[in-house]
Amino acid sequence: MKAGGGEPALAALEGRIGYTFVDRSLIRTALTHASAVTAGKDSYQRLEFLGDRVLGLIVTEMLLEAYPKAAEGELSRRLAELVRKEACAEVAVALDLGGALAFGGGRGKTTTLHTINVLGDVCEAVIGAIHLDGGIEPARRFVAANWHDKMLAWPGPHNNAKVTLQEWAQSKGYKLPTYAILTKIGPDHEPRFEVEVKVEALAPARGEGRTRREAETAAAGALLLREGVWQAET
Repeated sequence: MKAGGGEPALAALEGRIGYTFVDRSLIRTALTHASAVTAGKDSYQRLEFLGDRVLGLIVTEMLLEAYPKAAEGELSRRLAELVRKEACAEVAVALDLGGALAFGGGRGKTTTLHTINVLGDVCEAVIGAIHLDGGIEPARRFVAANWHDKMLAWPGPHNNAKVTLQEWAQSKGYKLPTYAILTKIGPDHEPRFEVEVKVEALAPARGEGRTRREAETAAAGALLLREGVWQAET
């Protein structure tokens, strides 16, 4: 959509973002780069300022609901990961917001504008526009649709399998994981543990280690990999 894109282009955009604007001037502003500003028009910057705060509030609410036992520090680190420019830019790319961005200059200028910072800002501006047009509830629906899976897929700031498994199980409404030693072999100075972890409604997973904790961590990691919460390193 070029500057001042037509109604069909706007309708297609609204379909992608899942919201129909009452005041379409808001979405036009949200998709106007500073290089395209003309007399009497604004860029997306003020809406981006608002959208950044709205996104932070909504993601915070989502985190509190998904991880009811997480400490403040844990929640803060997860929040920072989810609202960073890279995460917003990923959403912008998925919704092709860059293709709808109104800009000034030629084709080369277009390419330089499609950076992580610009795309992230545009995504936040769209959230701000939705909030101004329809209030917090449609903004919540937009954020939930585009951030919920990101929230659950990220393994967590600790990169700790046991912590991640506990939080993931809670987010699914399962009871806390339980661990049981299956075998302990070898001499006391060099034992080898095999541990099984169980999560409600899921098949158990096993892990081995030189200590019980190491074996529990290995078992939790095996379950996370099997369920697709973590991806195997290549």
